[in-house]
Amino acid sequence: MLSSELFKEIIVENEGYVKSIDEILPREVEIPDPDSLKRLRKAVILYGVRRSGKSFILLHIFKLYPNRSLYIDFEDERLQGIQPEDLEKIWEAFLELKMGEISGDKGVFLFDEIQNVPAWEKYVRRLVEKKGVAVFCAGSSSRITPKEIHTSLRGRLWSVEVLPFSFREFAAAKLGKDVSKEMIYGDSKAQIKRLFLEYIKYGGMPEVVFARNEFEKKKIIKEYLNSMYFRDMVERYTIKNVPLLDALWDSLFSSHAAKFSVNGFYKRYKGLLSFSKDTLYGYYHHFLESMLLFEVRKFTQSSYKKMRNPAKIYLVDHGLARKVSSENFGRILENVVYIQLRRKGYDVHYFEEEGHECDFIALNGQTLEAYQVTWELTGGNEKREIEGLLVASSYTGAQKLTILTHDQEGTMNVGGKKIEILPAWKWLVV
Repeated sequence: MLSSELFKEIIVENEGYVKSIDEILPREVEIPDPDSLKRLRKAVILYGVRRSGKSFILLHIFKLYPNRSLYIDFEDERLQGIQPEDLEKIWEAFLELKMGEISGDKGVFLFDEIQNVPAWEKYVRRLVEKKGVAVFCAGSSSRITPKEIHTSLRGRLWSVEVLPFSFREFAAAKLGKDVSKEMIYGDSKAQIKRLFLEYIKYGGMPEVVFARNEFEKKKIIKEYLNSMYFRDMVERYTIKNVPLLDALWDSLFSSHAAKFSVNGFYKRYKGLLSFSKDTLYGYYHHFLESMLLFEVRKFTQSSYKKMRNPAKIYLVDHGLARKVSSENFGRILENVVYIQLRRKGYDVHYFEEEGHECDFIALNGQTLEAYQVTWELTGGNEKREIEGLLVASSYTGAQKLTILTHDQEGTMNVGGKKIEILPAWKWLVV
C-alpha cells in the first residue's frame, strides 16, 4: 500500500515544478471553470492522442488556481501498482497540506494518465458528488474516451477531445501573441502565410512546434511514430502479427485524405502475408481506438450504404504523414481542413454521387456546409471542383459552399449558387 506521506511528497514536488514553468500557452479548448464544475457536479475528462498537449492544459489550470490545486501524474514510477484503496490518501494529503488555506470543497484536483488507476471512475465520482471537488482528468488511452468510460461516471462527465495545435494556436506560439483577424491584412499577412507553410510541413504536435530547428522537428516526429507504434499498438494490444501491422501502418499513414478499404487491403496482401480477415479488421480498429487516425464516411441516409462504401482516412496530425512533398500538399491541406472541422465539433462526411465528389459535407448545428479543398484552383480542376459542390448542394441541401485553397480568394455565382473561394490559412485564422 502507498502512504499518505508519499502522496504529500509528490503533491509538493509537482507544485514546485508547475510554479517553475514561466508561461504556458492557453489552448483553444472550451473547459468549464472549477466553480461551474462544482455547481454542475461533473468531472472534466481530457482525451486524445499521446503528446497532443493534455498535460499542459492541466498545468495551465493549476497556474490559474495555484492555492486550490493539486497535480498528480499517474505515470510516476512511485505510484506503480496503485490500488483503489490508496486513493483516499490523496484526499488526506491534500487536506493536511492545504487545511490552513482553503476548505476541502474548494479543491481542484488534476489527474494525468488517470487510466493507470484501477476503478478510477468511482473515485472521481465520489470526489465530485461527496467532496465537492472540481476534478480534471487526462489520458492517452481509448479507455478514457466517452464511449469507454465506466457506467459509474456516466452523467457526471464533461468530455473534451484534445487535438494537436490548430493553425491559430501554432501561429500564436510562434509569434508570442494571439492571432487577431486584423493580422491577415497589412504587414502581418506575409508572416502569417510563411507560418502556414511551416505548419503544413511539420504539423501541430506541441513539442514539434516548439522545436528549434528542422533537425529537432524531424527527430521528434520520428520518436513520436516509434512510441505510438510500440506503446499504443504493439504493446497495448499485444500484437503478434508484426509484419501485418507494419504493412497496415504503412498503408494507412500513406492514405491520409484518401479512401481506404480494409477488404481491398485484404485482397492485395493475402497472398503476401499470413493473416485472417478477422485479425486484419481487429488491427484496423486498434488504429481507430488509439486515436491516431479518423474515419470519414460517405454522406447518405442509408446506414448500409454508409458502411458498404470505403471510408476516407485522416491522420490526427498531418505531421505524422509518411511523406510530405509539394506533390501531395493538396492532401495535407485536406487533412488540415478535416481536423479543423472536427475541432469545431462538426459532424463530417464526404459526398460522392453521379461521378461527382465533394470533400466535406459538414453539419454545423442544423446547417449543412459543403467544402472542396485543393492546393490550387486551375483550368484543369476548376470545373470538377465546382460541379462537385453544386451536385452536393443539390443532393444535400447545403447552401454554404466553399472552396479552400493555398492562397486564392474570390467569389463566383454559378447556377444561382454563391461559391466562396478562400485561402485556407485565412479560413483557419478567422
